[in-house]
Amino acid sequence: MKLKPILLLFCGLFLSTLTFSQYPDVENKLDKKVKAFLEENAYNWYDMNVPLSDGKVLYDIIVKNGYTRAVEIGTSTGHSAIWIAWALSKTGGKLITIEIDKDRYLQAKANFKKAGVSKYIDVRLADAHELVPKLEGKYDFVFSDADKYWYKNYFIAMDPKLEVGGCFTAHNTAMRVNGIRDFLEYVESLENYETTFDKGSRSGISISYKRAAKQ
Repeated sequence: MKLKPILLLFCGLFLSTLTFSQYPDVENKLDKKVKAFLEENAYNWYDMNVPLSDGKVLYDIIVKNGYTRAVEIGTSTGHSAIWIAWALSKTGGKLITIEIDKDRYLQAKANFKKAGVSKYIDVRLADAHELVPKLEGKYDFVFSDADKYWYKNYFIAMDPKLEVGGCFTAHNTAMRVNGIRDFLEYVESLENYETTFDKGSRSGISISYKRAAKQ
């Protein structure tokens, strides 16, 4: 019986260490502020936000590839956007993130301010079905986490705007419901995209890098 409290303490310390290890190294004041905010709110992300581990996946992709022009489809209350913006603070970039629900949009804006990443985010209250096709310019990173049945349409709209070497990521791909299945079958059939899946994500993240088209 005496072993039980010790085992619980050990498990707690192990989980705490595991969670801590998922955060990037702190190098400056912004890093410290963002990390503190994320740690403080680690168990408060509802409303279809990504888990911490998936946020770190997005962060790593952006930093590794030096991406600077990002689009997020489906902000919710801002967890993934904070991770993306944190990465963009390292590369000198900026994120456009789109949310259709006004309450979530306002909460996300408040969270961005508290986390210290507002200047790296252009958050828009809009219907992504309408706004995504109208986005102007070129981008090098996309994260799709809105209505699953529209994933393929989001991809088709963003494909011409995505630079060669850029990356289109999509969340909840482990679900394999009709819309996600259609999207994955489509993107995996394209010769100028190389698609893999993050092995550590329970929800599933597809990662599709755009390559130069064959001549």
